[in-house]
Amino acid sequence: MEIRSPLSGKVLSVKVKVGEAVKKGQVLLIIDAMKMENEIISPSDGTVKSVKVSEGSTVNSGDLLIELD
Repeated sequence: MEIRSPLSGKVLSVKVKVGEAVKKGQVLLIIDAMKMENEIISPSDGTVKSVKVSEGSTVNSGDLLIELD
C-alpha cells in the first residue's frame, strides 16, 4: 500500500522505520504546511516496506511518502 502526501509542505519528523509493524491510526510522519503540523496516519495495519522521505525534505501533494506491506 502506498501512502502519498495529501498536501505540499516540509517533513518535520518521520515516526516509523523500515520493518516496523504499524497499526491503523498510528502516526507515520508529520508534515508542516502553512505553519500547521499535519499528521499522516496509517490507513490500516501493516509493516513499513520503505520510507521515501526524510526529515527536512520538501514534498508535493501526491508524492510517495511510505510503502506498507
